[in-house]
Amino acid sequence: MLLPFIFLLCLSLGCRGDVEPSEKSNNADGGAPDETAVQFTDVTLESGIDFTHSNGASGSKYLPESNGSGAVFFDYDNDEDIDLYLVNSSDFADRPSAAAPTNVLYRNNGDGTFSDVTAVSGAGHPGYGQGAAAADLDNDGDQDLYITNLGANVLYRNNGDGTFTDITELAGVGDTGWGASCAFADFDNDGYLDLYVVNYLDFTLETHTDCSIAGYPVYCGPDSYNGVADVLYHNNGRQADGSITFTDATSSSGVLNPAGKGLGVSVCDYDNDGDVDIYVANDMVRNFLYENQGNGSFKDVSLLTGAGYNEAGQAEAGMGTDFGDFNQDGLMDVLVTNYQGETNTLYVNEGSGLFADVALSTGIGRPSWRYLGWGVRFFDYNNDGDLDIFVANGHINTNIAEWDDIGTYAQKNLLFDNSGPDATPPFVFREISDRMSRDFLQEEVSRGAAFGDYDNDGDMDILVTNVGDAPNLLRNDGGNSNNWLMLKLVGVQSNRDAIGAEVRVVSAGLVQRQQLQGGSSYLSHHDPRLLFGFGKRTKVDSIVVKWPGGTIQTMQNVDVNQMLTVREK
Repeated sequence: MLLPFIFLLCLSLGCRGDVEPSEKSNNADGGAPDETAVQFTDVTLESGIDFTHSNGASGSKYLPESNGSGAVFFDYDNDEDIDLYLVNSSDFADRPSAAAPTNVLYRNNGDGTFSDVTAVSGAGHPGYGQGAAAADLDNDGDQDLYITNLGANVLYRNNGDGTFTDITELAGVGDTGWGASCAFADFDNDGYLDLYVVNYLDFTLETHTDCSIAGYPVYCGPDSYNGVADVLYHNNGRQADGSITFTDATSSSGVLNPAGKGLGVSVCDYDNDGDVDIYVANDMVRNFLYENQGNGSFKDVSLLTGAGYNEAGQAEAGMGTDFGDFNQDGLMDVLVTNYQGETNTLYVNEGSGLFADVALSTGIGRPSWRYLGWGVRFFDYNNDGDLDIFVANGHINTNIAEWDDIGTYAQKNLLFDNSGPDATPPFVFREISDRMSRDFLQEEVSRGAAFGDYDNDGDMDILVTNVGDAPNLLRNDGGNSNNWLMLKLVGVQSNRDAIGAEVRVVSAGLVQRQQLQGGSSYLSHHDPRLLFGFGKRTKVDSIVVKWPGGTIQTMQNVDVNQMLTVREK
């Protein structure tokens, strides 16, 4: 247990995590925005989402039952609003049900509601699902779908007519391990998106182990099973007959590491050298940071950079992860969610090839140590121009309260407000969940979190998945009271989704950078459009897009409060 260590650490450091920032002022007129004006409303039922996650729990405490599943926001039918794919798990072979649960595809109707189109789309896979991600793998203009499972993974090709075809075998991407999160990126800048698949543990029903704490049956920890290597698939490009194939490049690329026990992955150019790097959140072994060498290979620089362990030199129970420039210095920082008794970890990118754990000093440490974190995202919930943080929480053991004084199975999710550059001290996070609505504070056993503006109103909404239960679609009400700009990037020479592109936006002295990532959070995938908030600033001075491969494109004097498509020239 890490609880005594964390308590002593807080005493020695003065619990820097409880720093209260001064009122911030990111508005051009100097007025301090009121973050409590923004509320998240649960609109799951009224939106037509009637999904319930099935994990096959039967009392046997099979570890996969505790991991939950993810969700994907993507525009599968190209009608300019984002649709929703919910991954389901299933029953185990020793206890099958009469009707197997399946994944579900919901079409966005454009009026705040969704329709279940699973049957007609052909995308309702019945496996023991975990995560998923969407991307245009063949550059044909529509979004394909990859699903990770406990067992063989699945690739659905989008036929462009509202239906999908399973091309897993032909494409060669049906890894049979215990797949967790996955991510797309053009790692070699050849114009086609490659695929990184995180594997968790070497688990089968035959290797299942019984574990207990204080005489109570519990789900075993990762130490009870061996790790499994992740997989990197290189996209061979669209063939003459229109097919897509991949080559397993795990060994040749340098990412083969069977010691990994991965759950989350995020891809980003952390060192600003023009190629995409990979960060993997591992469970109780060090996290991996793979630096892209620009020649088709990667180097594990976790130890060299300080991004593999927390500031005490310990491996943590990494679940979800994300990249984001929270302190607006032009460098992408890393956020990792961890187990109860550990803090969520924020690694600041120092720009010299080094990361420093600043979880306590930035305010996210102390509020997070009593929760078990999963899905996570840097995002600007109130469009004031800086990146805030959301964390989805929930324990793995249904009976945790029987032996743990602070543990609960269902837990509230956390929202951290960024103090911004004008506060003293700047860029400190304040946990403001208790200022949110009762819908936000509802305790659930949450896992995945996908982010997207599903109602196209200019603020970021959240879809949270829950173990053995319905998801929560949390509509952002009030975020668009501040000005905003939504950018959809379309690659031409680059991959069509423009994954790996960096966008720099300047407005009245406020400088923001985002990279278009092809995966992050936990088991989930986000709206690929980039949303920038500006407070009360009324004009965007400049937008600079650095496309994958290095081409620079600039726009000036752009109006706010619009959705803008930028096509690579």
